[in-house]
Amino acid sequence: MSKFHGAANRLRAGSKVTAAQQDGADRFGEQEVDQMSEKENQNKRTVRRLYEEAGNEGRLEVLDEIAWPDHVEHNPFPGQTQGVEGLKQRISMVRAALDPRFTIEHLVAEGDLVAVMWSNQCAHVGEWFGFPPTGKSFIARGVDIHLLRNGRLAEHWDVVDISEFLMAVGAASAPARAAGAHR
Repeated sequence: MSKFHGAANRLRAGSKVTAAQQDGADRFGEQEVDQMSEKENQNKRTVRRLYEEAGNEGRLEVLDEIAWPDHVEHNPFPGQTQGVEGLKQRISMVRAALDPRFTIEHLVAEGDLVAVMWSNQCAHVGEWFGFPPTGKSFIARGVDIHLLRNGRLAEHWDVVDISEFLMAVGAASAPARAAGAHR
């Protein structure tokens, strides 16, 4: 049990904690928070590199540095393999079909997890899931969750809103807007 948790348990139990014990617990807690904050900031920097350097710039070699060879994709694209090579395939597929420009809207870290809410200004320039290129532009939006292990990408989950893509390629029609609705 850490000094911090030991002191907290004694306080809850009603026992007296000396000023020196409390001061030690406070310092330990601050160090723990500082270490976690730095780890979380480093994890966010790693995830940002994924979107900016690999996704936007096409620098796939960055993935060898920021992702583990056994990277796990929980929602792989058809034909996508696992591991860092699968991650390279995924980014290559997106770049070839959609000419992406990712913008990170929100980036939140808690421990080894980093959540990203992003938008992607796309141009449909290549085949995408069986739809031939249309040249039409649209915005895709999504939320990704990345698990990092020792500062490198280890696992990935995602949810992506493809409604604008489906409307751009004519596979879905735009929903009727309600009176007074604002976008």
